[in-house]
Amino acid sequence: MEKIDFVLTWVDGSDPDWLAQRREYQPGRGTDAGESRYRDWDNLQYWFRGVEKFAPWVNKIYFVTWGHVPKWLNTAHEKIQIVKHEDFMAPAYLPTFNINSIELNLHRIKGLSEHFVFFNDDMFLIDSVKPEDFFKNGLPCDCCIETALVQDNIRNPFANILMNDAALVNMHYNKKEVIKKQAKKWFSPAYGAMLFRNVLMLPYREFSSFKYSHLPSPFLKATYWKVWDEEGAVLDEVCKNRFRTVFDVNQYVMKYWQYMEGKFTPQSPKLGRFYTIGKHDQQIHDTIRRQACKMICLNDDVNVGDFEKQKKEIQKSFEVIFSEKSSFEM
Repeated sequence: MEKIDFVLTWVDGSDPDWLAQRREYQPGRGTDAGESRYRDWDNLQYWFRGVEKFAPWVNKIYFVTWGHVPKWLNTAHEKIQIVKHEDFMAPAYLPTFNINSIELNLHRIKGLSEHFVFFNDDMFLIDSVKPEDFFKNGLPCDCCIETALVQDNIRNPFANILMNDAALVNMHYNKKEVIKKQAKKWFSPAYGAMLFRNVLMLPYREFSSFKYSHLPSPFLKATYWKVWDEEGAVLDEVCKNRFRTVFDVNQYVMKYWQYMEGKFTPQSPKLGRFYTIGKHDQQIHDTIRRQACKMICLNDDVNVGDFEKQKKEIQKSFEVIFSEKSSFEM
């Protein structure tokens, strides 16, 4: 079995040194730099408890950070590698407060295995996962489900970024030829009823977008190198944006490239669930406490209500399944 590494990005939005540096680079128009992009929910310890309990097979954990680390983190742990932005990103991209810039350069992390799974710090394992949940026969497991892109908030740049991802893919691949070549993967029964989305999107000449599954994502490092080789100028420009903008592409372009090349194994979309804090509070607590799926994403939002209260309630739910410290904690 190939080695599989986990990559986790994290920022401490309360660090005074980080805040001082951020103030030096005031975000411009068209950027997304709200508080919810950086605030800390004080639940990262549950990420590490989840990995130790439910994915003990992981090879290495690359903890990507501006420079700060949680005081409780056991940085001497044999599986943890602390990686600062300056360790793998070009000086021209630094300092950065743009997660897209960080994500697009993950393949440059020294020692990172060819097969890796990327986590944002709002993604958690809440039940046992196997290597085969992420890679089969050397290929990433994913659900390639095409969808129409809808924007419901003029101030949210994310839909624009997904549109840019699809546009870049459309510049390189012919939809009809891709689907013909990858028909078995495109219409896999693993997708369940969602495979009919791919049927319904057939009349559209180009790819609109793909199902947004903000969950841990498996990647091949070779895909990153290929996309950089073919669209380096575009990615370089994105990486120079200090903050996330409507003109960016993100790591989903790597995912889409894997779809186009057929370098993925079809997977059920039911492996994990995505929830937004403040909108799906009861579902969040029920899913964690009942371990109703293997992975969960707790998306931050500007409208979470009482932040401190929400934070404590989420911690209580995590304590139900993660009451004991992991060896990653001092």
